[in-house]
Amino acid sequence: MSVDAKYKTSATATGGGRDGKTSLEDGSLSLQLVVPKELGGPGGDGANPEKLFALGYSACFLGALRVGAQQLKTKVPEGSTVGATIGIGPRSEGGFGITAALDVYLPGLSEADAQKLVEVTHDICPYSNAIKASVDVDFTVRT
Repeated sequence: MSVDAKYKTSATATGGGRDGKTSLEDGSLSLQLVVPKELGGPGGDGANPEKLFALGYSACFLGALRVGAQQLKTKVPEGSTVGATIGIGPRSEGGFGITAALDVYLPGLSEADAQKLVEVTHDICPYSNAIKASVDVDFTVRT
């Protein structure tokens, strides 16, 4: 696989990783990281890699819907949303893995058209393509 990257960004994590800090190289965003209680940490205010992945995946998929709609010669309805739920836990094979679920709301489209748009978009979205080989994404498509 070859990707001709048109945009790149860089971030650095410091401290304890999941209980440290992460910042974008350009200084536009810096976040305190906190380990969730479910993973043995203190929980509380702060970000974690799963929260950041959910933010990125939902925004990326919503943007990719527009490209998918162009391919299908339609439009993404006004008021459309994408919610992402990302989980983390031990894998049966050892190590850890993530789970992903997307809730795609496409008001006014028929169920068939909405489902087709989501399928096409799943093949376009960079986040979907990045995880496709290792994570089954569960979709809820609402109209």
